[in-house]
Amino acid sequence: MPDENGHPDVGEMELGAIFAALADPVRRKVVLALAADGGCIRHCSAFDLPVTKATRTHHFRVLRESGLIRQVDLGNSRTNQLRWSDLEARFPDLLRLLVCEAAAERSKAKGGVVPGA
Repeated sequence: MPDENGHPDVGEMELGAIFAALADPVRRKVVLALAADGGCIRHCSAFDLPVTKATRTHHFRVLRESGLIRQVDLGNSRTNQLRWSDLEARFPDLLRLLVCEAAAERSKAKGGVVPGA
């Protein structure tokens, strides 16, 4: 059962929910930004997302409820942190795969050679 803030326990994280959350490019951008920060905590407004505030709130809810991020309510704002160790415990190397895939996509978009292609 999720905690009072909607975060699932590690054992309750479902791969389908995580894949569904990551299927959206805006949510993937948030996860990749948090992964690049190496576990840093960022406010919702710190992400350059091309969506309205209501849509931004929806995206963060999906990420939180899937178990990808942990949010802490600070009154008039929320902070976000990637649940790296929880995700690694439940789905080893999933985040590493995501980061590598994003790097390969960036390289491909720049006309670079993608290893293994």
